[in-house]
Amino acid sequence: MHTIGLTGGIATGKSTVSQYLMHQAKLPLLDADCFARDAVSPHSEGLRALAHRYGTKLLQKDGTLDRAQLAQIIFQDAAERFWVESLLHPYVRQRLVEGQQLAQAQKTAILVMDIPLLFEAQMTDLVSEIWVVSCSSEQQLARLISRNHLTQAEGQARIESQMPLAQKCCLADVVLDNSGSLEMLFRQVDQALQGLTNFRASFRASFRG
Repeated sequence: MHTIGLTGGIATGKSTVSQYLMHQAKLPLLDADCFARDAVSPHSEGLRALAHRYGTKLLQKDGTLDRAQLAQIIFQDAAERFWVESLLHPYVRQRLVEGQQLAQAQKTAILVMDIPLLFEAQMTDLVSEIWVVSCSSEQQLARLISRNHLTQAEGQARIESQMPLAQKCCLADVVLDNSGSLEMLFRQVDQALQGLTNFRASFRASFRG
């Protein structure tokens, strides 16, 4: 099984690519963000740990996590962000491994793992190939501010909390440039998939030979 590790910077368009791979290319996808949300669902150990550290101010009236409040904490204090990530990443990794094992048992040919912090969380060992979605720094900041209704300073702080996008691109097997239209982006995705399909076919042929 070939596992694509899909990542990128915040607000570069990674989710757009993951949705395309799942709905258009019909590839099975494991979403690390979904697992991270599960880790702090109501009555979970993760949510109890957060409430113990930060108090009930972190909980909404229905007992769910106030994500905006948590974001305000972790993007203002690197030490707190590290603590929260140390709480969540082991759970996320375990769920990804379980999903990968299930896909292998089902003889899945290509699996996509959508992992925003693929490098930061040191999960590159889980994947066969790394795809990074990129755009210009100006576009990234503008998209983040618009999407999350942030100030420029808040948006910049969130971007700087991650590994620099240029560094991620240097470590990628495939870089998807999302600085243009969606049509251009999806064309790059199709080309990358075709290259992967051709590689797998060549590998099988050489193995049989």
